[in-house]
Amino acid sequence: MTAFNSHMAAALAEARAARDRDEVPVGAVVVDPEGRIVARAGNRTRELADPTAHAEILALRDACAAAGSERLPGHRLYVTLEPCPMCAAAISFARIARLYYGAADPKSGGVAQGPRIFAHPQAHHVPEVYDGIAAAAAEALLKEFFASRRQGGQAV
Repeated sequence: MTAFNSHMAAALAEARAARDRDEVPVGAVVVDPEGRIVARAGNRTRELADPTAHAEILALRDACAAAGSERLPGHRLYVTLEPCPMCAAAISFARIARLYYGAADPKSGGVAQGPRIFAHPQAHHVPEVYDGIAAAAAEALLKEFFASRRQGGQAV
């Protein structure tokens, strides 16, 4: 077995790129069973005028397209923020083996907060979940982003 290699730095880079596009700074990467990043994305809900264009959804779409399958067994997903219920369901449908996330999301989370999608008997698949990975860096990006919006009077 190979040593654990976190890919959260790549997810954080995607979150910073999202911030630079004036999107909520959330980033995600999908890693194949051999440890290669096969997809990466940051939020694009505003840019695409699409409420489903969350980082996780975009990365899963790209990874599935690359794999030629709607399922990604053995793959891992790294995301800077606890996935919302929509993204948690997509993670389950994609059969992601392991989910690693940074900051908890008490307001909109769907894994450890709120509806706890993976705890429902209707969950098709439950990945192994590891939280708190680079949480301080992810939280700082989010706090800075929202503080700047409040100071500028912008709605998010």
